[in-house]
Amino acid sequence: MRTFPTVPLATLGDSFQSFFDAVDQFFANLASVRLVPLVLALLLFTAYLTLRARASFNILRAAYPTERFQFREIWGAYFAGYGFNAVIPARGGDVVRLFLTKSSIPNSSYPAVGASFVTELGFDIAMGSLILIFAFTQGVFPKPPDFANLNAFDLSLLAQHPRFTLFLLTALAVATLVASALLSVRVRAFWERVKQGFTILRDRRRYFREVFAVQFGGWLFRFAAFWALLEAFNVGGSVKNVLLVLGVNAVSAAVPFTPQGAGVQQALLVQVFRGTAAGSTVAAYSVGQQIAIGALTFGIGFVALVFIFRVRSFKEVIALGREDRATAGPAAAARPEPSQAGQASGGGPGA
Repeated sequence: MRTFPTVPLATLGDSFQSFFDAVDQFFANLASVRLVPLVLALLLFTAYLTLRARASFNILRAAYPTERFQFREIWGAYFAGYGFNAVIPARGGDVVRLFLTKSSIPNSSYPAVGASFVTELGFDIAMGSLILIFAFTQGVFPKPPDFANLNAFDLSLLAQHPRFTLFLLTALAVATLVASALLSVRVRAFWERVKQGFTILRDRRRYFREVFAVQFGGWLFRFAAFWALLEAFNVGGSVKNVLLVLGVNAVSAAVPFTPQGAGVQQALLVQVFRGTAAGSTVAAYSVGQQIAIGALTFGIGFVALVFIFRVRSFKEVIALGREDRATAGPAAAARPEPSQAGQASGGGPGA
């Protein structure tokens, strides 16, 4: 009988121990945190997410040019989803964002709105690939085979068991294909609605002007935000250090088993900044920046729920989402297929 589970369990304990050690270092170094750079970082990060929300709004406006909806609702849904992801693993906030966005746009559908989220990934893949190439060429970023030696359960599990990782990726791909096939059979208009979410990609100039360029502007704010965070926690801001942090974020985002990649980020950051700053300082930064961003986005997301969407908790949003999904099937079956108006490239009301 194979002993496959024993290694991950030991690694899981090491991962938790590493994370809580970093938390201890954060509170031990709390008095040395510089307040002005921290506040500046949070303002810059808010601007970054606002521009991301604007790009999302532009994608949806192209998909639904004849519908009236407001940017503040798309903004609120974006922050609510991001904030929920900060405290819930497996990207549960994306479900919250999906429901809130869909409910903000009259006559919209879940397939089209979900496809619009995928449209945003083009920039992330392009920029993330460049950042990872830079990070791996600096000689301080662990190579993928070395992930097995880190005190991060998710990375260690996947790196120590390449066959299991290949099986998992294959199973996910097969499940996606099977689900797509079933949906295409059960819902005749499913693929038409999915294509509706990609409408803006048919107009390259508009895509680069209203999505790619806006996301790039947001990325500049994100870059500045992490520079300020490195200064706030006394690690030291520089172009190289920020790019290394963004590389760590790219890896942790690809393994979303914990909120904000908790554990993964701590393990990678300690490796990346070894020799650059004291281990206790890096550990304090790794947890401190997650706490600061998580508290900021969760707080703004909760305020958006109350004052924009008139709901009192994330739990209520999930309950409403389930009710909406339960009634969406019959309504979608009775609804006519998307018209060619949804494929127009002109902007609609609500800007």
